[in-house]
Amino acid sequence: MTNDTKPRIVLLGLGAMGTALARAWLAAGHPLTVWNRTPARTEPLRALGADVAATAAEAVASGTLVVTCLMDDASVGTALEESDLVGTDLVDLTTGTPKEADARAEWAHARGARFLSGGIMASPSMVGVPEGGGYVFYSGSREVLDEHESALAAVLGVRYTGTRPGAAALYDIALLSAMYGMFAGVTHAFALVREEEMPLKEFSGLLTAWLTAMLPSNGAIADQLDSGDYTKDVQANLGMLVSGFRTFEVAAREQGVDFRLLAPYLELLEERLGQGYADEGTAGAIGLLSKEARAAAS
Repeated sequence: MTNDTKPRIVLLGLGAMGTALARAWLAAGHPLTVWNRTPARTEPLRALGADVAATAAEAVASGTLVVTCLMDDASVGTALEESDLVGTDLVDLTTGTPKEADARAEWAHARGARFLSGGIMASPSMVGVPEGGGYVFYSGSREVLDEHESALAAVLGVRYTGTRPGAAALYDIALLSAMYGMFAGVTHAFALVREEEMPLKEFSGLLTAWLTAMLPSNGAIADQLDSGDYTKDVQANLGMLVSGFRTFEVAAREQGVDFRLLAPYLELLEERLGQGYADEGTAGAIGLLSKEARAAAS
C-alpha cells in the first residue's frame, strides 16, 4: 500500500533492474507511475499498486521526480522526446559514459529540468535489501540529491561523487573495469590448473582467499599516488615484479595456455621499468595510461 505523504516516483524502463527498483519503491510505500516500451512488463506492477502510463510523456506529467532506467543514453532522449520536463528532477540511472552524462545534463537543463546521474553498483537481487550492500553512485546537482535522498535510499544505498554529472558513470566504470580485470586474471588462473590433480573447487577456495588477502594493497597504491612517492611502503619492487611476470609467461607456454590476458599488463610494467624506476611498485605505471603521458613520451 502506498503512502500519500511520500513523494510520487515516475519510473521509465522496466528491464530486470527497473522492475526491481519499482517493486522496492512500492514495498517502501511510494506512489509510483511506470512506463515501459513493452507494455506487458507493466502489468505485474499494476497488480502491486503502480499506476501505468500509456506513454512516457503521460508518465512524466504525473510527478516531478522522474527516474530513467533504460537501455542506453540514446533511449533516454528518445523516451523523453515528447515530454514536458519543466520543473522536473530527472534522475538518470541508465548505463552510459561520463561524457554522455555530461551532455544529458545540459540537455535536461535546456528543457527546464534539474539533473542527477546515477551509476548502479548492484544486481537486481540486491535492490531493496539493505544488508545486500548495493548502492548507487550519484553525481550532478547536490540540491536534487538532498531533496530526494530519502526516496532514492529506499531502494539502494546512496554515494555522492561530485558535481560533474559524468562522475557517477566514471566511478561506476572504474569499479567494473577493476572487476573485469580481476575476472581476466581468474580466467588465466583456471586455464593454468584445470588439468591438474587438485579439484577445481578446492583451488577456487584458495584463489578467493588469495585475492582477498591482496585487496589491502589498493590502499597503498592510493597513498603512493596521493604522495607522489611511488617507492613508499613497496613490498615488491618493479624490477622483481617484471622478472617474476616474465616467468609467468614462460609457465603459461609450458602449460599450453595463451598469455594474451596478462601480456598487456606485463608490457606496461616493462615500459615503466625501462624508464629507470626499478625501485617503484606498480603505481607509477598508472600514469602511462593517460594520453598526456604517452604523448609526452612519443
